[in-house]
This record gives sequence, C-alpha cells and structure tokens, in this order.
Amino acid sequence: MTLAEFERQVFAVATASPICGIPVVRCLTPSSINLRISVTAGGFIDVFYNEQTGTMAYALIRRGRRAFGADNTGGWHTHPFDDPERHDSLPDAMLFTEFVTQIEQQLARPH
Repeated sequence: MTLAEFERQVFAVATASPICGIPVVRCLTPSSINLRISVTAGGFIDVFYNEQTGTMAYALIRRGRRAFGADNTGGWHTHPFDDPERHDSLPDAMLFTEFVTQIEQQLARPH
C-alpha cells in the first residue's frame, strides 16, 4: 500500500465516524506518514504507517497516555483498554476501520 492509499483510508474512516475529527498530517516523509485525529470524547488518535517496512500503529491517547492501541511491531497485537501496556496477539492485521469501531463501542459502554 502506498502512503497516499493509507492516508485516503484514514481520512475515509475518520470522516465517516461520529467520534472523529478531521485528520491532520503531522509528519510526512518519502517513506512514512503520521496523522492525528481528535476524538469528540476527549483525546486523539495517532496513526502511523511506514511504506518501506510495512509498519502500522494506531493509538488512542487520553490524558497524555495510551488508552488503547494496535500495531504490527513483532506481529499484529492490541494494547487493550483494560491494560494498555499488555500485548494481546491478533491472528490477522487490524484495519484502521476496525480500530475506530472498537473505540466507538468502548465509548458507547456505560462507565
């Protein structure tokens, strides 16, 4: 996938989601992109993709800390809401749309 394709996917998911603001490109190099998306319930989502290495990372940041994340460093895994420092292996890649859906579901739960 190219950087442009990845960016288009992130923009499409974010603009379709009721919890996401408009993505902002924070850093763009010839081989990588980092975007930030504000979240209506507070915090933001950081998204990273490196075209050369295939590395992807998504993180929901709230109160200055990762509240939930997913990345493929060392194989696809999540950093779950109940323990964001933990690594839970995934059988397949997590698409950005799945990541946002999980955040939407978490925010919809009564606390």
